[in-house]
Amino acid sequence: MEKVQYWGTGRRKKAVARVRLVPGEGQITINDREFGIFFPNKTSRLIVQQPLSMTDTAGRFDVICRVHGGGVTGQAGAIQLGIARALLKANPELKSVLRRGGFLTRDPRMKERKKYGLHKARKAPQYSKR
Repeated sequence: MEKVQYWGTGRRKKAVARVRLVPGEGQITINDREFGIFFPNKTSRLIVQQPLSMTDTAGRFDVICRVHGGGVTGQAGAIQLGIARALLKANPELKSVLRRGGFLTRDPRMKERKKYGLHKARKAPQYSKR
């Protein structure tokens, strides 16, 4: 018997997540660590679980994920997009629900590059009139 699994790749800022959905009882594993340990922050946990809760598939799939790059929020957003794309492969009828929730759209916002003559992308040196 072949094991069924669905793949999805998610990206946000510098973070890249490779997500695998396997039929199971709702266990979430990120980089071989338990979900609550990897994201102690409640907001990040909520972001990751949103596509599953919105489509009522929370207890039907185990989520196995590899994520690298970026920070906590970027990684959570990348995993969210990866889960949504994998759910779409698992069940194409969920497309309208996922699209309405905004889970299938990649967030295009990136860090702006630093410009010369400035401290950061937009922070200018202090101006002194005299």
